[in-house]
Amino acid sequence: MNIQTAKHMGLCFGVRDAIKLAETSAKSGPTTILGPLAHNPAIQKRLLDQRIGFVERHEEAFTRELIITAHGVSNRTREAAQQAGFDIKDATCPLVHFAHRSLLQLVEEGYYPVIIGKADHIEVRGLTGDLDTFTVVLSESDILNIPQKDRIGVVSQTTQPIDKVRLLVAGIRERFPESDVQFKDTVCHPTKQRQSAAVSLGKSSDVVVVIGGKTSNNTRQLSDTISHYCTRVYQIESVTDLKPNWFKETDTVGVTAGTSTPDETIRTVIRQLEAWSAEWSVVPQGKSSPVMAGSADRDY
Repeated sequence: MNIQTAKHMGLCFGVRDAIKLAETSAKSGPTTILGPLAHNPAIQKRLLDQRIGFVERHEEAFTRELIITAHGVSNRTREAAQQAGFDIKDATCPLVHFAHRSLLQLVEEGYYPVIIGKADHIEVRGLTGDLDTFTVVLSESDILNIPQKDRIGVVSQTTQPIDKVRLLVAGIRERFPESDVQFKDTVCHPTKQRQSAAVSLGKSSDVVVVIGGKTSNNTRQLSDTISHYCTRVYQIESVTDLKPNWFKETDTVGVTAGTSTPDETIRTVIRQLEAWSAEWSVVPQGKSSPVMAGSADRDY
């Protein structure tokens, strides 16, 4: 097999910084995180092993120190936790902060707020938590739920594919041709990089393995994007989910990973693929072993 990796994949700086903050805090004693720090079981276990716990509401916290995850929370939630006496440590990604500021600015300017994303996702709940009225849109059919307004302001969950976001914005403008529809692009740069790299990977691979948590939105989006260019796409959480019968000896195998996937998880998957490739390779006597492509220039 020929194994190649996406140019951009794996942990983004926002998640990496949030993990570092949590682990540093844990050195001083038990720590509580508000919500899931990352939608990845390996990271969850790693943090739990360091006496770092997770709660859905600040009232459930078991320590006075409370960490806000990279996904962010509403200002109302942050203020309520502070008033309850918690020592807040904010690991919100700067790009999520930008999405919050962009949304609130639109509202202050008189625009009806529309958020493109998953309504039940922690980041979207944070975005909508400071609003009294809003509409969350994930598909074209959801556009029908937007009320008639003269001014409509649109932002996006940071991990939505930008092409999908632009398509939905165009749909909103088409439905409300007389309205002033203002769109602020809040899709984060790492997501755009990973989506673009995923397209290239899908086009050049016979089969693609996408590594990430089952509940990770950006991992699922990577799988969906690649499926437009490659018919054999497998999303896994770890090497234990990998199956040898997914691959043929002559395949070009692409590997990518979501923004909450640890480097070690990626390395383990690549090592297993390389081991299978070595087992299946037949090297004639006197000739050197074929060169494995893809991972030589990456620290995986």
